[in-house]
Amino acid sequence: MHIKKGDKVQIISGEYKGHVGEVLKAFPKTNRVIVEGANVQIKHQKATTMGGESGRLEQNGPIDASNVLLYSEELKKGVRTGIVYENGKKVRKSKKTDEKFD
Repeated sequence: MHIKKGDKVQIISGEYKGHVGEVLKAFPKTNRVIVEGANVQIKHQKATTMGGESGRLEQNGPIDASNVLLYSEELKKGVRTGIVYENGKKVRKSKKTDEKFD
């Protein structure tokens, strides 16, 4: 998967198209990510005890990793990335510029 936790990404399709946010969690097995402020879902919670709190909780739901691109601070938009090897380590690099993300 080309996205990791903590990456700044831009959503390229769907209801939140154009939204820029940080990846809070990544699920490589299902190829999904949770982006801060995107795909907000409301969960209704019952009170667990007598007099406990109940209400509506907002949670960020997962979206498919193919719908996000790494965000380039240089270009101020999402960019496609490739992998190059430096000193035997994989490094993610922008296809348009030589900006490195690792």
